[in-house]
Amino acid sequence: MPQQPDSGLDRRTFLSTSAGASLAGASLVGAAECLGDTPQVADEPDKTADTERPNEKIQHARNVALELLKPSEKQLQHGLELHADALVFDTYGFAPRSAVDGDALANLMQQGASDLEIQDAREDMSMTRCVIDPREQAEFLQAWRAAGVTCIFQNAGEEGQAPLTLIKRLARFTYLTDMLGKHVAKAATPDDIIAAKQDGRHCLYLTGNGVPLTQQWVSVPDELRYVRIFQQLGIRMMHMTYQRRNMIGDGCAEPANAGLSDFGRSVVAEMNRLGVLVDVAHSGWQTSLEAAQISQRPMVASHTTCAARHHHIRSKPDNVIRAIADTGGLIGVCCIPRFLGGTGDIGVLLDQITYAARKFGVDHVGIGTDVAYTSRTAVLENKKLPRRPRRRTGWRSLWPQDGFVTTPEARESMAWTNWPLFTVGLVQRGFSDEEVRKIIGGNMLRVAQSAFA
Repeated sequence: MPQQPDSGLDRRTFLSTSAGASLAGASLVGAAECLGDTPQVADEPDKTADTERPNEKIQHARNVALELLKPSEKQLQHGLELHADALVFDTYGFAPRSAVDGDALANLMQQGASDLEIQDAREDMSMTRCVIDPREQAEFLQAWRAAGVTCIFQNAGEEGQAPLTLIKRLARFTYLTDMLGKHVAKAATPDDIIAAKQDGRHCLYLTGNGVPLTQQWVSVPDELRYVRIFQQLGIRMMHMTYQRRNMIGDGCAEPANAGLSDFGRSVVAEMNRLGVLVDVAHSGWQTSLEAAQISQRPMVASHTTCAARHHHIRSKPDNVIRAIADTGGLIGVCCIPRFLGGTGDIGVLLDQITYAARKFGVDHVGIGTDVAYTSRTAVLENKKLPRRPRRRTGWRSLWPQDGFVTTPEARESMAWTNWPLFTVGLVQRGFSDEEVRKIIGGNMLRVAQSAFA
């Protein structure tokens, strides 16, 4: 077995070190150099990329969370060591995002590029610029090291059903992992995730934000044929719906709260057959319940909250969570303050996790952050862009208004790079080491293994 990096990290080091230092004590990997049009990934640290430079953004988020948690030195030390040693699997999230190239994007706008072209360019830059830009790559790797995450169930499909829409993010993250595979690889199987942990690397396990449908409606098998194609391309989980109603069932923002359609039942059966996880995170409560009742394999609500703790359309009530747990699946509690309610900070996140673990069993809860680290230069690059007219609210975002106000403290306390402090918080809540390991990664790995078998 490959030699493991030193997992020691004491409290003083955590508080004073550059935020990009590896939780496992490994040195930060270097940045890429761009030679012509072909990206070249550096094997050794490139000092010109300031890879050792302290990251004040990550450090500030740590300080905010620590002030809220107030762990003892013993709790902090133990939590950090446990986090470094464990396989950490974000049940739904995003790889660190790069800043856009403001000059290039502004030039596109000045040339009269369409809204769609600009949106695609912005997404492409934020998702892949870390491959070719040395400074962006250095910060991308800093964020991974600071978070101590082994694997992210990566959002790799723009929200919807159209295959050509869904394939864009899949292509971007395939490219990223092809080019940076020594550091962040694409996991095709659960065994690849285990291997990444053993090798001291990180990986992405890919999920699509919709079931790919041609919507020609010739026959049920014809309409479902792209599910297998996307499974072959590496997609291991799919959303049934995204906020709105579709031909599968109702999204969480539909007031009617209808259940699965006949076609939706065929979708669940096909995904079960292919080993693609059914995800109802954005589905309505009745759709979620009925999917769980008919699924023959473990399924998930990958990034949600418990309605019993705070009622929100993106939460799940107890009967739905119980039905998901009965499949052998799990819910991933997310880091979105508005969905969590209350003060919406790291303490409320831990309250939600504790409720789910005690009510439904520790085997049926994980953490699906649904948040991303964004490069420190993003603000400066975005300032280069000309102001654009206000757009109408997008179709997928039509959902009820509420009066919740997200505070900077809440948002910063649940920064993606604060993952080690989620583990510290679970230690504070009295979970055993075995239980913590399950919540921060073991449960999602088990579900992934069950689906893939």
